[in-house]
Amino acid sequence: MNIIIKTKEQIEGIRKSSKLAGEVLLYIADFVKEGVNTYYLDQLIHNYIVEHNAIPATMNYNGFPKSCCTSPNDVVCHGIPSEDVILKNGDILNIDITTILNGYFGDTSKMFIVGETSDTAMRLVNATKHCMDLGIQQVRPGNHFGNIGYVISRYAIAQGFTVVYEYCGHGVGIEFHEEPQVDHAARKNSGPKMKPGMTFTIEPMINEGKPRVKVDETDGWTARTVDKKLSAQFEHTILVTETGYEVLTDVANEYQIS
Repeated sequence: MNIIIKTKEQIEGIRKSSKLAGEVLLYIADFVKEGVNTYYLDQLIHNYIVEHNAIPATMNYNGFPKSCCTSPNDVVCHGIPSEDVILKNGDILNIDITTILNGYFGDTSKMFIVGETSDTAMRLVNATKHCMDLGIQQVRPGNHFGNIGYVISRYAIAQGFTVVYEYCGHGVGIEFHEEPQVDHAARKNSGPKMKPGMTFTIEPMINEGKPRVKVDETDGWTARTVDKKLSAQFEHTILVTETGYEVLTDVANEYQIS
């Protein structure tokens, strides 16, 4: 397994791209409201990224047709923005952004609530955010990657939810997807050890019902829950520091550098 240890120059480039990706999510928040379609959100996101001298990484990636992923309600991930998907009160929506700035990648996503949603949906969203935070707290030199998935799955199951295991986090920065695979359900102390200079995503997808997903045959991308129950996801790009972690896509200063 070839996990890239980034140089200081590369880390600075990844940091800048990650900051832009996080800023895209801040920018789009005001436009996520009832009656808006996800194609319109994608247009705004595309223009914002391009105006900041960057490239939306998803555009034409393995044939993906849009500049971001928009995944509402029972869509687990890789939802394609569309004029036909019109947001309504109570919807939950994940928007996933990956930017390429000066050749470096930054990757992040978060959940948005449209109007007022159900108690179950809110509990799922909050639990998913906490799952990601628990995973981030495991990032430090010498710790096993498997401990990220171990703490995430233990918490999600305790809350009565399930962890999607068909998709995972991944190394990122020089390429869109690098080694290692960052599983969100794993055995304790399994997998390779983290080293300073590694950059990767933690992006748990947590389901209300069954953990399995089914990809729509019509577009070959949209992954939905098999039981049509809700799914939620949060994602950050993380750097392993000499003593802990830095959340590179955190533009709200929610996380301290450890």
